[in-house]
Amino acid sequence: MHMEWYRIFLYTARAGNLTKAAQELHITQPSVSYAIKQLEASLGVKLFDRLSKGVKLTPEGAALLGYVEQSFSLLQAGEDKVHSLKRLSAGELRIGASGPIIKHLLVPPLDKFHAQYPGVRIRLSQGRSAEIREQLKNGQIDLGFVHLPMSDHELDVKHLATIQDCFVVGHSYRHLLEHPVTARELIKIPLLLLSKGSSTRRYVEEWLFSLGVTAEVDIELSSMDMLIELAQRGYGTAFVTRSFIKQELKEEKLYELQLTDPIPERSIAVATRRDISLSITANHFLNMLTASLDDMR
Repeated sequence: MHMEWYRIFLYTARAGNLTKAAQELHITQPSVSYAIKQLEASLGVKLFDRLSKGVKLTPEGAALLGYVEQSFSLLQAGEDKVHSLKRLSAGELRIGASGPIIKHLLVPPLDKFHAQYPGVRIRLSQGRSAEIREQLKNGQIDLGFVHLPMSDHELDVKHLATIQDCFVVGHSYRHLLEHPVTARELIKIPLLLLSKGSSTRRYVEEWLFSLGVTAEVDIELSSMDMLIELAQRGYGTAFVTRSFIKQELKEEKLYELQLTDPIPERSIAVATRRDISLSITANHFLNMLTASLDDMR
């Protein structure tokens, strides 16, 4: 049955007059009369009694009216909801990333986004790259921020930023700054690394292995902030991302070791589901983040 018939039925019932309904709908009176007759024929009942000064609902028509009003009310609510999502006055932003990426990469644009669109609910989950990948594939998040390399046929993974890792020490190991440190000398220092299973841990172990050495880890933690803290306190050398410790290096709370074999750069990427369109909310935040990174370069 034609939805327009029900719309004409609704306007006619409220107006109580075919001509008035036609005027409100901006159509002709015969069109209103035709639609009512078609709806009555389709349902097999009479919906209006024709009076000298208009029309009046039959008992069957009155019974139908309540459902039609609810249906159009729901449709209007649906349209209003879509418009509010479009204006970013409602909706959700679902993001997953590791702790350091959240703290150093996402928080500044998130602060700006939250201030501009307080009606959007921000759902932020912390995890390793492998966990973020599964959350994306399970539909739990819309945007996942991960370290490369990552390859998955279900995901679209795009380079976002280049980062440089380094080994840092506190005052207790300042004497190591006198000359470049070899890989074999490096592993003689107590090593502070992220826990096994993280992409950062795999990266540093693969880099050391490429140089013919195997790391014996003294302290392994799930928090880069804790690695930085312990390095400052003299527990050894921590493998961290240089851009995340700019302030500590500037204030000489930490010192970067010069290595004979430089650590290659690596990339942070944003991952999304290939088969699902990004929401307006997620797209807008991603644009804000990209602009923020451009300003930092």
